[in-house]
Amino acid sequence: MSARVDVLNPQRPKRVLMVASNPAVSRQTGWPIGFWWAELTHPYWEFVERGYQVDIASLDGGALSADPWSDPRDDSAYSDEDLISLGFLSSPKHAALVENSLALDAVNPDDYDAVFLVGGQAPMYTFIDEPRIHDLVSSRVAADRVVAVVCHATCVLLKATLPDGRLVVDGRTWTGFANAEEDFADEFVGQTIQPFRIEDEARKLDGTNFIVAGRFVPHAVRDGNLITGQQQYSGAAAARLVIEALGV
Repeated sequence: MSARVDVLNPQRPKRVLMVASNPAVSRQTGWPIGFWWAELTHPYWEFVERGYQVDIASLDGGALSADPWSDPRDDSAYSDEDLISLGFLSSPKHAALVENSLALDAVNPDDYDAVFLVGGQAPMYTFIDEPRIHDLVSSRVAADRVVAVVCHATCVLLKATLPDGRLVVDGRTWTGFANAEEDFADEFVGQTIQPFRIEDEARKLDGTNFIVAGRFVPHAVRDGNLITGQQQYSGAAAARLVIEALGV
């Protein structure tokens, strides 16, 4: 893409590393699970529209899979109005970004102005206890770089700690997938989907302020250099807060 005229320094565009989960299988449901399309494509759109350079990585690299209901082409029609994701999927250039994701160990986080963790069902298994993800979040926050985390990827904030041992969210206000949204999802499919609930666990923590908005209302929170989004409708809102923090 040619340099945009509304970017202050087109020779040095802002760079964002988006990190999505590798494919997994839910131990609760037995379903194949992965990232959620809108939580990747909507922020991606916000970033590239402002001339940012975006790379997509995963823990192990390679081909990624999305939660089926997040695919606008899925027979469930759950996300059939997600035209941004449909456009991304219809572009060979963009589809290749998730078919050949970068391995996290192969990138240098210092090369990026911000890190954005994509949610979906898989992070509840692949991110929650993963040292590489914990270290990425911790090191970027400690270095005063911008870190954004959305939806079920916010589970990492239940455990990620700073070098001094304090939780990354200590003294901060943040959000994540709400109990009301888990209730809706469980009722929709007729069974418990997640191995635990982020809101329940967050409210057990001392010294942090976990807040939620209404069910499936776009909601993102910025507290210093940490930005969080509540659910799949909050990815673009979180991306806009990243842009607010970084500028153009």
